[in-house]
Amino acid sequence: MLKPRQKTPDLAINLVNGTEWTLSKQKPEAFTLLIVYRGLHCPVCKKYLEELQPKLSKFHDLGVNVIAVSSDTEAKAKQTYEEWDIADVPLGYEFPIEDAREWGLFISKGIKDEPETFIEPGLFIIRPDQELYCASIQTMPFARPGLDDVIGAIKFVLDKDYPARGEA
Repeated sequence: MLKPRQKTPDLAINLVNGTEWTLSKQKPEAFTLLIVYRGLHCPVCKKYLEELQPKLSKFHDLGVNVIAVSSDTEAKAKQTYEEWDIADVPLGYEFPIEDAREWGLFISKGIKDEPETFIEPGLFIIRPDQELYCASIQTMPFARPGLDDVIGAIKFVLDKDYPARGEA
């Protein structure tokens, strides 16, 4: 199990804008916020990422780099980017299922119009040295941390120099 205060696995992922994003190359002032979403098939993910879009500047003002990733194919991720209102959200694709397991994420087998297998949601706040600060991992699309709550928590953490918890 990945615990706070441990170094996270590295992650190199292609973005829909044609670039590659690598966690170990990130140099945020405070944190990297890694949001794992289920994919194009998920209306709850659509709502969550569309709620993220207007809040990106608040994260950036706090020194937080943001990325959203899924196991979707490049074609599906580009369709997501085109159809959802997430123009400024860095969007990664083809997050390998086995890598997701290293992060402690849950994997589901598809039903109905879902992919054969896909990653369930997760949210990771990671320090610049790639140390996990905190994580929220779901087994289904519901009950994700509210983004305003995440912003408030980051403000508190930075203001009070609050340590990562859950490492024991």
